[in-house]
Amino acid sequence: MAQDEIGPVDIIGEQAAVTLDGLLRERVKRTPDSVAYREFNEAHGNWRDYTWAQVERQVARWQAALEQEQLAPGDRVAVMLRNCLSWVVCDQAALALGLVVVPLYTADRPENVAYILNDCAARVLLLEGPEQWRTFTPVRDRLAGLQRILTLKPLGGQAGDARVIEVERWLPESGGDLKHAPPEPDRLASIVYTSGTTGRPKGVMLSHRNMLSNAHAQLQGKLTVRRDDLFLSFLPLSHTFERTCGYYLAIMAGSTTAYARSVQQLAEDLQTIRPTLLISVPRIYERVWGAIRQKLDEGPPLRKKLFHYTVATGWQMFEHTQRRAPWSPSFLLWPLLDALVASKVRARLGGRLRAAMSGGAALAPDIARVFIGLGLTVLQGYGMTESSPVICANSPEDNLPASVGTAIPGVEVKIGEYDALLARGPNVMLGYWGNEQATRAMFTPDGWLNTGDTARIDEGGHVFITGRLKEIIVMSNGEKIPPMDIEAAILRDPLFEQVMLVGEARPYLGIIAVLNKERWSALAQQHGIDSAPAQALGAQQAERLVLDRVSAQMREFPGYAQIRRVTLTLEPWTVENGLLTPTMKLKRARVVDLFNAQLDKMYVGH
Repeated sequence: MAQDEIGPVDIIGEQAAVTLDGLLRERVKRTPDSVAYREFNEAHGNWRDYTWAQVERQVARWQAALEQEQLAPGDRVAVMLRNCLSWVVCDQAALALGLVVVPLYTADRPENVAYILNDCAARVLLLEGPEQWRTFTPVRDRLAGLQRILTLKPLGGQAGDARVIEVERWLPESGGDLKHAPPEPDRLASIVYTSGTTGRPKGVMLSHRNMLSNAHAQLQGKLTVRRDDLFLSFLPLSHTFERTCGYYLAIMAGSTTAYARSVQQLAEDLQTIRPTLLISVPRIYERVWGAIRQKLDEGPPLRKKLFHYTVATGWQMFEHTQRRAPWSPSFLLWPLLDALVASKVRARLGGRLRAAMSGGAALAPDIARVFIGLGLTVLQGYGMTESSPVICANSPEDNLPASVGTAIPGVEVKIGEYDALLARGPNVMLGYWGNEQATRAMFTPDGWLNTGDTARIDEGGHVFITGRLKEIIVMSNGEKIPPMDIEAAILRDPLFEQVMLVGEARPYLGIIAVLNKERWSALAQQHGIDSAPAQALGAQQAERLVLDRVSAQMREFPGYAQIRRVTLTLEPWTVENGLLTPTMKLKRARVVDLFNAQLDKMYVGH
């Protein structure tokens, strides 16, 4: 075990772990009495710690119960839980028996879940409780393949199905010695269904080696993680970014993981737990920045000016440490600016964060600039479920926020046909479950994974994502427009909650936009417009007003990329209404179908 300048570094290598369940076994051997997890106990209203040894004993109980189900190695076990210790324990128990874990999103629709359960032929399903089970009422006839349905919470005697049982009734009092399947690193460990913005989800087959190598590569080349680090886990464990980087990586480093109670209580949990490391998607940073910006807009002009001066100074200091800018006398003011402004914002995130990782989607450069300027190390990365998931990432020593960083150790990247980003390495999936055609389509003839994203790579190896091959808008004049940059620019204006660029085979671009209700109401009142959706959102005066706001964010774009028409709504696009995937990606085709009549009006006569 090494010792860095602050705390102990004790990384378990791939050879010592071999498999994901072997990873936990090795961690228990090394630090049995260290705190592994922290979870809120609802019954007693407090946070409770669990050591690695205690976790292993719970895994043994779950393993003994799973053995009673007479499952064969390779059988599938589906987990549909919020982040909690039971998710980890079930996962480890199943993996150690050679079973295959299928994570499910708790926010996913029952029809989609039923499809996944049938597609992978799951034998066991683990749920939260009776409320979740009741949502499956319309699709229960499609769940005949399940032999056991488990619920963490009491059923209250209303299951109505002999297969359904409460976990505490199902588990034995003790589990004996923990068993482990033969240590085969290339054995299938998990089938992770990509949410898919079009069509049915596909089951990504990930091996033990895929996820182990991905976690280990990041610890070797991108970020030092210590045993005294504390993660706050709130991104769903069904998301491979959280599972690999916030779960397996944490075991590998021996860090503690605390499970947030909910996204709604995240602000409170951040200040209670005071994490040192955070894994998130851009939406969280966008929400925090939106709340800060609203307070600044409502406050005195001097406060706003001081805030922006602090961010500008902090950013310049960051650029200086990255050797991209010279020293400035303004740096001498940083202790004062930090005390007055920056430290207060960081305190809202717990006050101890030494790194915050962002992935899953692009983090707008101006938002990254704000948080970095306030003294927070924000590290953007890139990947996909098919690569376990990380392909590239920034590091504290080489952090170029406009990029997604350089390839992690052991992974190669290059630019292929049509500027597609290609990758290969030990983290790349085994293929799609039961879908050889889709598997072949994801790889080039010489074996590179085609990410489907377009990119460029600079001389230093930094990867810049420029668009998505299937989402490139080709206008009727032949101009090709990647929507990501334009949508991100428009979203800098807090009036807009969500934006989708349109214009495929059309003579000009338009947008469909979800407006912030409060800001729209205030803006409509200011300009004497009826803020009721039926009257205002289709009115020419409202459209001109919104177009002026859009134009203010589009000054740096060429003339052919200017927005000419808008369709407006106040109803957000969500997972529940089928317009977002469980990983919060926009289902563009669904949005187009929903607003088809309005789009026709936008282009009438053209």
